[in-house]
Amino acid sequence: MMIPPQLMTQTWATMGSTIASFMLFWAIFQQYCPHEVRRYFERCTHRIMNFFNPYIKITIHEYTGDRLKRSEAFAAVEAYLSVNSSKSAKRLKAEMGRGNNNLVLSMDEHERVTDEFKGVKVWWVSGKVATSSQSLYPQPERRYYRLSFHKSHRETITESYLKHLVTEGKEIKVRSRQRKLYTNSSGHRWPSFKQTVWSHITFEHPATFDTMALEPKIKEEIIDDLVTFSQSKDFYARIGKTWKRGYLLYGPPGTGKSTMIAAMANLLNYDVYDLELTAVKDNTELRKLLIETTGKSIIVIEDIDCSLDLTGQRKKKADKSSEDDKLDKEAARKEPKEDTTSKVTLSGLLNFIDGLWSACGGERIIVFTTNYVEKLDPALIRRGRMDKHIGLSYCSFEAFKVLAKNYLELKQHAMFETIQGLMKETKITPADVAENLMPKSPLDGVEKCLSNLIRALEETKAAAAAKERELAADKEKAGKESCRKQAEKEGVDGETAENIFQKEAAMEQENGNSEKHKQKEEVDGETYEASVGKNEPPQENGNCVM
Repeated sequence: MMIPPQLMTQTWATMGSTIASFMLFWAIFQQYCPHEVRRYFERCTHRIMNFFNPYIKITIHEYTGDRLKRSEAFAAVEAYLSVNSSKSAKRLKAEMGRGNNNLVLSMDEHERVTDEFKGVKVWWVSGKVATSSQSLYPQPERRYYRLSFHKSHRETITESYLKHLVTEGKEIKVRSRQRKLYTNSSGHRWPSFKQTVWSHITFEHPATFDTMALEPKIKEEIIDDLVTFSQSKDFYARIGKTWKRGYLLYGPPGTGKSTMIAAMANLLNYDVYDLELTAVKDNTELRKLLIETTGKSIIVIEDIDCSLDLTGQRKKKADKSSEDDKLDKEAARKEPKEDTTSKVTLSGLLNFIDGLWSACGGERIIVFTTNYVEKLDPALIRRGRMDKHIGLSYCSFEAFKVLAKNYLELKQHAMFETIQGLMKETKITPADVAENLMPKSPLDGVEKCLSNLIRALEETKAAAAAKERELAADKEKAGKESCRKQAEKEGVDGETAENIFQKEAAMEQENGNSEKHKQKEEVDGETYEASVGKNEPPQENGNCVM
């Protein structure tokens, strides 16, 4: 049946007139109606619409509360949908996945996809809400995922589907996770609206325990400790401790402290957070940094003895003089300048390690490195904070063999005996050994590299002997000067004082030699007894682990 054109025209005119009248009424209503009345009508409208709407919606936000921590539920949903939405979504985002060999696809903003679970069809929508604020800086947009499903399937979705989604999402996240190396930016340079205080790059350090110049026994001990920690979630919960562990790496420069951190991360597949304390404004910002770290991570503070004067901050400062007070008052009257110095205290750092805020996450390892462990405050490195102390010392022969295998693919060589003899008498770091073993040109062969190392060992031995003679000469000179002053004070002539000094020096040397011989006999005896008990030859002393 054909509708007459005149009737069609009248119908459209009537609809247009009705819509125009409604829009005019709505404009007048919004302008003159009180805000409370409008809010009441909006609530009533929503209730009426919800009464007739058969669908239920669940929104999962990226951040909740004051956005102190990213929602784990949001991350699980994001990972789950990255696999299940890539087949049906029309607008996708692409990011590099694990190993930089493939792209991981996920839903773009405001995209809608469907999913099915036990015959139940659900719909997912991604979006973001721009938060309004009266502050000077605009607030960042908050992302969310919204789940919609029919109310008849409420029990299935809330009791089964959501649990399945979180479990699957976490497993996908672990499989496709690209490990990252984080660093903190200066708190003086970013405003309060910044979404995160960490920036990151892909962690690609190739170091492993197999390639580390370390005693095999010590490697095994450290690896066992790390693996045991990573598998002890229930144990830590049972004993009432936060699931974290502290490692103190100390030793001379070039002994492999940073390399060990990379090996630990590669062994456990953890992220690394390289915390620069001098860039942290105060204790509050330090806590914020801790909150934003994730589980399965290593938090590193390298050269902690050089980062801040943590020991001096515990001592009481002397009272200022009146002149200093006057200068302070004059400075206060001037235009205030931005204070860029760090105000992190020892107390704040201790709370960061094992205070209440350290329990905001689990499966974390905290690592301190230092070249001078004696400079650190005992409270900072006690057990419970730094649970395991690992001393990395100079290169031993066993460590050299690991480096020779890595750099030259050698397990045995005629020059090894000479190198072993020199290493017993010389202190050289693994970094120096590695530098001498590294070929400098395509023509450098095995013999050339080993000869370079032998020459370096001989030069180091000669330099150490020269330094020892210089110290002995300075000591002798200081002793003679002291005897001369004492002789002048007691009225003894110079020749008698010289004889007294020579006799005392001879007695001191004889006592020293006797003590060294005694210690050597004790050490050799213990080593011999241990070797007989194990039916093994005596071993060299290597790196020390406590």
